[in-house]
Amino acid sequence: MLIIGIAGGSGCGKTTVVREIIKRLPKNSVAVIPQDAYYWDNGHLSPEEKLKINFDHPNSIEWDLLVEHLDALRRGETIQMPVYSYISCARLPETIEIKPRKVILVEGILIYTDPELIKRLDIKIFVDAESDDRLTRIIRRDTVERGRDYTQVLDHYYRWVKPMHLQFIEPTKRYADIIVPQGGENKVAIDILTSRVKMKLDSGD
Repeated sequence: MLIIGIAGGSGCGKTTVVREIIKRLPKNSVAVIPQDAYYWDNGHLSPEEKLKINFDHPNSIEWDLLVEHLDALRRGETIQMPVYSYISCARLPETIEIKPRKVILVEGILIYTDPELIKRLDIKIFVDAESDDRLTRIIRRDTVERGRDYTQVLDHYYRWVKPMHLQFIEPTKRYADIIVPQGGENKVAIDILTSRVKMKLDSGD
């Protein structure tokens, strides 16, 4: 089993990179573990308190559970991955069953901030993109998927996303084995990466 980390700033194109990797690898050989599934359950907070949640700080993630689940997958066990709602800021009652696969993709902005998680990653990728491009994607995503209006998105970006990116995310680029510039648009880098993954799978390393 290969466990691959895919990190990068919010809106950098990580999801596109994940999708392109899956497309290029054998069918049913990849499982995806998004960091976002492991946000702490904040459903008990008031609407006003929920607006103040800093989703871009390492303390917002239940790292111990994520690491526990990766260890279980490595042992060949099936896990029940949480489902998190940005609308309610709560974990939903249902879970998603994830079975062990040859490749596990762990995707999220903060995954290189946790030392125990880093130890479990065989390959570490950092998806890089210009801040203007990231902000554009964030506005599009948060208004469509997370129920925020334009003003709320910008306020959240300048209050939390930008400063947390500079403090916690950008510095973790140094842990990366591979940096993919231009996000998911960099087909050459994705082709090289997936070719390397196929070689490792074929060699059994």
